[in-house]
Amino acid sequence: MSIDLTAVGRQAEPFVVSWSETDAILYALGVGAGQANPAAELAFTTENSKGITQQVLPAFAIPLLQTGIGRRIPFGDYPRGALVHAEQAIVAHRPIPASGSMRISARITGIYDKRSGALVRMEAVGEDAGTGEHLVTTRLGYFVRGYGGFDGPATPTETWEAPDREPDLTVTTETRADQALLYRLSGDRNPLHSDPEFATAAGFDRPILHGLCTYGVVARELVRVVCDGDPTLLDAMSARFSKPVFPGDTLTTAVWIQNHTALFRTTTARGVFVLDQGVLTRKRVPVARPEPVFADEAKNKEHS
Repeated sequence: MSIDLTAVGRQAEPFVVSWSETDAILYALGVGAGQANPAAELAFTTENSKGITQQVLPAFAIPLLQTGIGRRIPFGDYPRGALVHAEQAIVAHRPIPASGSMRISARITGIYDKRSGALVRMEAVGEDAGTGEHLVTTRLGYFVRGYGGFDGPATPTETWEAPDREPDLTVTTETRADQALLYRLSGDRNPLHSDPEFATAAGFDRPILHGLCTYGVVARELVRVVCDGDPTLLDAMSARFSKPVFPGDTLTTAVWIQNHTALFRTTTARGVFVLDQGVLTRKRVPVARPEPVFADEAKNKEHS
């Protein structure tokens, strides 16, 4: 079993995904929309409320583009339980329609030696299947535990530092005990999030919440407090997954606002960081976009 270092630059055969209004609503429910107040987020959770046009959470694009992406672009032979989601970023070029189809192009952009494991980074681009317009770009990092030490390139240097002051905003969000069972209906059926026996074999005392569910919960809350509840204002968002979340955990997200850019990190009630090095930028503002989490891709190409 090993990681295939020649996979850098490998591309998946372009494919098309389609979704319905119901799919968009199911995703919103899976990341907690309407959970605290069913009447507060009807634009995301219904398609026929009087005077309300259905809207789509930007992070809904992530499972559309990325579910099964590892199978489409193989990068080695390893136990399924060794793979964990390490990083996630999204760039929203245009609003995602309530229903439609996207043509997806995906590739592996880098494989890095983290000594304790391998970090595999991928990028997926979604275009409207009818018009060809770019809708969204996502970037993700998979960490393969126990498969480092292959003398590969180190991760490019990336800087993130929380300001030396109290957060401008603190958002507390409850997750449900059955959150993972609901979120898995958006495409990720990994038994790590539902099967107690599988979770135990992977080293957890019970199933954990999908990292992308945690990411989606926080993204939804940041749309509310940073983008004034308007999903079309979200330009880009990136974060790293630090520790697992268990269904039922309470999440607290600290947010620092810097010229229409929000830095954030999320902890559980146990004081454990679960999302770190978070950056969100808003659209329609006269400020430069900060460096993304997935930086310096060119350096990696030199080693491929």
